[in-house]
Amino acid sequence: MTTSLNDIAVKKIDGTSTNLAAYRGEVLLIVNVASKCGLTPQYEGLESLYQQKHAKGLEVLGFPANNFKGQEPGSDAEISTFCSVNYDVHFPLFSKISVLGADQHPLYAALTKAQPAAIGEGPFREKLKGFGVNPDNRADVLWNFEKFLINRQGEVVARFSPDVTADDPRLVAAIDAELLKAA
Repeated sequence: MTTSLNDIAVKKIDGTSTNLAAYRGEVLLIVNVASKCGLTPQYEGLESLYQQKHAKGLEVLGFPANNFKGQEPGSDAEISTFCSVNYDVHFPLFSKISVLGADQHPLYAALTKAQPAAIGEGPFREKLKGFGVNPDNRADVLWNFEKFLINRQGEVVARFSPDVTADDPRLVAAIDAELLKAA
């Protein structure tokens, strides 16, 4: 029997246990986030996207991860405060997890298995090579702020490279298409 994304246990940033079933029927944008990354300003765009489309059924879910050059070193409380103070984040944040490697969280194992290739892949991967970062497995999460789009039925329908921002027409069009579909 295949485990549904909805059944995977996660913890909210306040430590409360939950799973994605709490968001059943919504369109989800799952993002691995970090506070000390060159892409951290994407929090602003993600919050704007959340504010614009939340009433239509979009949930942006932020999962802090410290997998990339120690760019998310803080505790859950520190991360929550950082996001609130610096970016006025209102979308749900979850407890810090690992998005790759031996300790990869089951959510990210399921996401990368369901959608092993990212839209917008290429430029950012090449840029990382210049810093000596060249992941062996192309299905692995490349860096912070990679985005997975989940439809109202809980299926992964798209994956976007870290440098695809919240206002990128490819991402916005994919979200809008899913929001138009019935639950």
